[in-house]
Amino acid sequence: MSEHVAATMRAVEITEAGGPEVLRVGERPVPEPGTGEVLIRVSAAGVNRPDVMQRLGLYPPPPGAPDIPGLEIAGTVVATGADAGGAPPGSAVCALVAGGGYAEYCVAPAPLCLPIPEGLSHVQAAAIPETFFTVWTNVFDRGRLASGESLLVHGGSSGIGTTAIQLAKAFGATVYVTAGSEEKCQACRDLGADAAINYRDEDFVERVSELTNERGVDVILDMVGGDYLPRNLKALAVEGRIVQIALQRGPKVEMNLLPIMLKRLTLTGSTLRPRTVAQKAMIAHSLREKVWPLLESGQVRPIIHATFPLAQASDAHRLMESSQHIGKIVLSDEGE
Repeated sequence: MSEHVAATMRAVEITEAGGPEVLRVGERPVPEPGTGEVLIRVSAAGVNRPDVMQRLGLYPPPPGAPDIPGLEIAGTVVATGADAGGAPPGSAVCALVAGGGYAEYCVAPAPLCLPIPEGLSHVQAAAIPETFFTVWTNVFDRGRLASGESLLVHGGSSGIGTTAIQLAKAFGATVYVTAGSEEKCQACRDLGADAAINYRDEDFVERVSELTNERGVDVILDMVGGDYLPRNLKALAVEGRIVQIALQRGPKVEMNLLPIMLKRLTLTGSTLRPRTVAQKAMIAHSLREKVWPLLESGQVRPIIHATFPLAQASDAHRLMESSQHIGKIVLSDEGE
């Protein structure tokens, strides 16, 4: 180890399924890294919608993952297990984890640890892994978005949305978004969105038709689900692709399959947390090669809305559930 590590640590526990008040700081043993893993002293941890779902009892951690919430962290490697090359003690890294991020120490698979991009703080770096892994694998791998195509992002002002806008623009796409207020729409335009549709005032299907001269968009990144699906089908161009990554309006919908056949559409989707380390490592490799230069040049950046100390994780969840934030929410007991 590169520093003394105590036997116990502070960690945010979910005392029972329920509202933000069920999050409490408790004492846990410091985890030990296994084969292919590293132990990270956590400087900051990102807050994400799956953490809220886990707190509500609707998204249990996969087998073997900690019950402590938190799917992305930044910090310093303090110990390594066997065969954990690439991130020696003392390395400043951000990492995608299957749980355990809301704590002073967290174990992470070594292949999912990436160096903190030059010029970024630990707080900024903690806002990268979950959203950038998610956007890359869904928009570019599954959605096959290419330069010159168009992307519609539902929830453009979210952490996922603000990331998708920037990456799609960086790789030459036209980007449209939906958001729920003029402030959020303007924030999306400021990040590079070509048009922002306030879904409270406008029908996004009609607006997309106008914006594309009735052609439709090539790819839709959807976190809403439910009754958005048939509307998304109408908004797609021939050979268009929908990528489903969340289901805020529920998983079930009645739909007409004929548009899929007539327009040769693709409906796909994914979850990230249950995937194997090897599968996630492939995404990490792509990010290091294609996205890290954009982060280090400042062309793309994580958007931080608010930072809370670990003991105020419940307040961070309240803000997340209010949907008043633009970009990411981060837990950190350290300054920028």
